[in-house]
Amino acid sequence: MIDDHRNRIIEAAARVYAQHGWRGATTRRIADEAGVNEVTLFRQFGSKHALLDQMMQLCARRDSSPSMPRTPKDPENDLLQWAVSQHEKLSTMRSIVRQMMSDAEERPDVAGCASHGPSAAAAQLREYVVQLRRHGWIPESGDVTPAEVRAAVTMLMGALFADAMNRDLMPAMFSLPVEESLRGYVRIFLRGIGVRSEPETPTARTVERHSTFTSVSE
Repeated sequence: MIDDHRNRIIEAAARVYAQHGWRGATTRRIADEAGVNEVTLFRQFGSKHALLDQMMQLCARRDSSPSMPRTPKDPENDLLQWAVSQHEKLSTMRSIVRQMMSDAEERPDVAGCASHGPSAAAAQLREYVVQLRRHGWIPESGDVTPAEVRAAVTMLMGALFADAMNRDLMPAMFSLPVEESLRGYVRIFLRGIGVRSEPETPTARTVERHSTFTSVSE
């Protein structure tokens, strides 16, 4: 029963926070949404701050996106599936993320929760680029530097985030269907980092070159 109450209150807190923000998410509103009294809420969490902090931490840790394959077989398809999953997750959390961004200046601790998911996804994307290089999809002698790859990762993450957060607010800017837009972002990203249409057979790649490029994941 205790766990049931805690989970119900946390879920209610997320819904109330998404609609009203930090200031508007009063304990009375949360208790009413959860179908409990305020005494139960305080008994479970002690304070509004503790409740909302736990709610945000749990939201930040939710990650249903698939892992990238360790051995890339079809970079465009791999990345498109990943991008669709990331977009869906961000879109589902759109309201609460918007509130976190709105509250971040007044409550800096909120920013960490809002950025946790995108930061983890960016790290996953950087590691996938390392695997593309390792398995011959990116030329050893290509002109793209590790710094440019990191910038390309940031651009793709920014495009996914902006699309998920703003598609409903700016329909003229995001006029293409979601999957068509995501495929475009992915193709531009792959061209930008110099991905081949077919992988090169691994030959005598020097340890120095390999270790230098691996730094994009750091």
